[in-house]
Amino acid sequence: MSRDLRLLSLGVAVCGTLLVASTAQATHAWNGYHWARSANPFTVTFGNNLTPDWSPYLTTAASDWSVTSGACNNPQNPIRATVIAGNAKSRNCRPGTGVVEVCNASYGNTGWLGIATIWVSGTHITKGSVKLNDYYMNSPPYNTAAWHSAVLDQETGHTLGLAHQDENFNNPDLLDACGRGSCMDYSADPTNNTTPNQHDYDELVIIYSSHLDAGPVAAAATSADEGADLTDQSAWGRAVRFAEGRPVLYERAVGPNEKVFTWVIWTR
Repeated sequence: MSRDLRLLSLGVAVCGTLLVASTAQATHAWNGYHWARSANPFTVTFGNNLTPDWSPYLTTAASDWSVTSGACNNPQNPIRATVIAGNAKSRNCRPGTGVVEVCNASYGNTGWLGIATIWVSGTHITKGSVKLNDYYMNSPPYNTAAWHSAVLDQETGHTLGLAHQDENFNNPDLLDACGRGSCMDYSADPTNNTTPNQHDYDELVIIYSSHLDAGPVAAAATSADEGADLTDQSAWGRAVRFAEGRPVLYERAVGPNEKVFTWVIWTR
């Protein structure tokens, strides 16, 4: 084999190794947090407390996270998301056990587009809420279908146990084999990042294939959690994860083995 051919073969091998490594590193489970359930697939319930302009996006998000068929999806996806009438007030968006309440309101000049608040007991998710801030989402550049879908799909994705695939707004989109970006990938232009992609479905399979549970886990009632204004950053606890120098995940202990986490997507 000539020297040129040997170099070419080495280059191909290295490129192939890098591609495999890139795929292998696309794991974005969030510290093992998951919904307790006795079988797969299982249902995650989203409570619709949204105004009519937002409601179709929640319907689409529930459908997006429940996909099992088609190219670049995963037929073993354990999630079956359903939408029911909400039972929360739009400002505090307080959920009951076993439900993710989804709300929108003009929460003010807070700096955040959306937040996902997730209650956990041990490693089990017990309930959650998603808040969408119309103070920003009703104005350019965020008043587009792409931004609405990207923010809502990402925040609901956190309530399933997913972290981000990537946290650099200026990186190229992380595409699956079908050329789809991911809602769990930060992007300055979310046009190609409005839905989950194959890496998200694969990660959900990994998270929920590790074991089954006896059944759902109820959220503990703790006085430390009662009355807190969870739209206010001061109630989120300590920052435990950062992206581009800004905190994107907060943790607040509210009882023995009980925590409340808040994922944040900030304005650019």
